[in-house]
Parts: sequence; structure tokens; C-alpha cells
Amino acid sequence: MNARRWWLIGGAGAAVLLLSAGVAALRGSSASRMDSRSPLTPPSPLRGEGKGEGVSDSAKARLLLAQAERARLDGSLLSAKRLYQEVLQRPLESRVAATAQERLGEMNIKLLLSPTITPESSLYVIQAGDTLSKIAKEFNTTVELLKVANGLSSDRIQPDRRLKVTKAHFSVVVDKSQNTLTLKQGEEVLKVYRCSTGQQGITPTGNFKVINRIMDPPWYTPEGVIPSGDPRNVLGSRWLGFDVPGYGIHGTTDPASIGKPVTKGCVRLANADAEELFILLPEGTPVTIVE
Repeated sequence: MNARRWWLIGGAGAAVLLLSAGVAALRGSSASRMDSRSPLTPPSPLRGEGKGEGVSDSAKARLLLAQAERARLDGSLLSAKRLYQEVLQRPLESRVAATAQERLGEMNIKLLLSPTITPESSLYVIQAGDTLSKIAKEFNTTVELLKVANGLSSDRIQPDRRLKVTKAHFSVVVDKSQNTLTLKQGEEVLKVYRCSTGQQGITPTGNFKVINRIMDPPWYTPEGVIPSGDPRNVLGSRWLGFDVPGYGIHGTTDPASIGKPVTKGCVRLANADAEELFILLPEGTPVTIVE
């Protein structure tokens, strides 16, 4: 991995990509060569465990991971996030680290989509004349995120009600060599997604930004417009268009293609992942694509 990619994704994010590659190799090996324990199964109690004596770093990490899992299942999102972060600071088997990183990504997204107030969010008191679109523009977020995080079923809002608003500034890094899309908040890696990029490397590299967002996008082809829902429409359920005509991030009608260089140049995600990013990313979000 070259220095530019490491710098763009961040050391932690680049490490995640390396872990993901290691996990893929592990999954391809025979079960007899793998530890029979689940990555989430804490080790048997060891002598001196209560005092931290005689316990390996790996065992301590597994114990922390078990605590993080309990916090996750209890819905204690902030505690779970903190514990997963602590786990990842310790020496780990690659598959255990990948499990922790995947769970941390889940916690990051759940926190963004929940009413929980975090250091990257605040409460906004709705003023007379406010609309969700106006508030979203003021805070550089999306109407969709405002609605999901605050449990709103419609665009109607009432003055004096408090809304959770995010102060996060998101960015995206697409790595063509790994077929991954990394969602970042400042320098923090929030989540890494598997994606597909262009066949024979035709996806353009460089710095771009999202300039349009379309739900259930039609597909414009030389043969005409193919509407959303038509089996011939390959764009899936969401479109995040770049400031380069014809290119963007979108969903798919072929989930089995994810992770392969098979597109006509766009960045393809599973529909659920495209829908998740659609909620989070406003127009203007920077996107960097590297070889």
C-alpha cells in the first residue's frame, strides 16, 4: 500500500483494509486450520485474571471484546464504541481485529442514525419558519438524516421542538485496488464498505464531490431512459452523482458483483449500503478515488 493511499484513508483505515484481506484469506482456508472458538467468545478464566497477571494481551482483548458485545446487545452504543476502540488498540488475531472493526463501524453508523447526542452532534431548537431543508442546509447535513435521527415520519416540524443535528463533516475514499469505500468523519474512519469499481481500471482517479442525490434513479442509456425498478436498470435504489458527468456512487441489481472491478466506471455498492450513505452524505461531500 503506497504512502498516498495510507495518508488519504488514515493509518487506522488502511490497517482495516489489510485486516479485511487477511480475513478473506482465512475464510478461504479449511475450518480445521482455524481456531474453533468464535472471535467473540471470551477465553477461559486464567490464573491472576482479576489482577491482570498471567493474562496474555490476546486474552485481555477477547475479554474487552466480550464486554463490547454485551454493551452492543444492551443498546449502550457509546460504551460499545469506546470498548471496540480500546480492543483495536491491542495486539489481536487478524480475524478478531476485523470483527471488532466491523462492529465499530456498525456502532458509528447506529450512533449517527440514533437520537443519542455525541460530541459530533448537538440539539437545535426549531424556530418559526424553519423547514427540514433549511435546517439541513444550515448544518450541511441531509433531510433524511434529520428525519431518521429524530424519529420523524414526515417533513412537518413544530417550533420549539429540539432536533438532533450532526456537526460531522463526512468524506469518502474509494480504493480501486481493494474495491473498498471508506467513510470518514474528519480523520476518523467510520466504516469501510465493499464496493465494485470499473472494469480494466476505467473508474477515474482524483478528487471529486457529490453534486446530486437521487432516490430510485432512472438509468440514461444510448437506447433510452430505463426507469427505476426495470430489471435492466443497473443503478439500484440510490444515486450520488459526482461533478464528472456520468459517474457516481450507486446501488445494484447484482449483489454478487460487489467487490469486483466490473462496472462501466461508477462505484457500485450493495443497495443497503448505498441507502445508508444516501442518508448521511449531503451534496458537496468530497470523494477521493485512488488506484
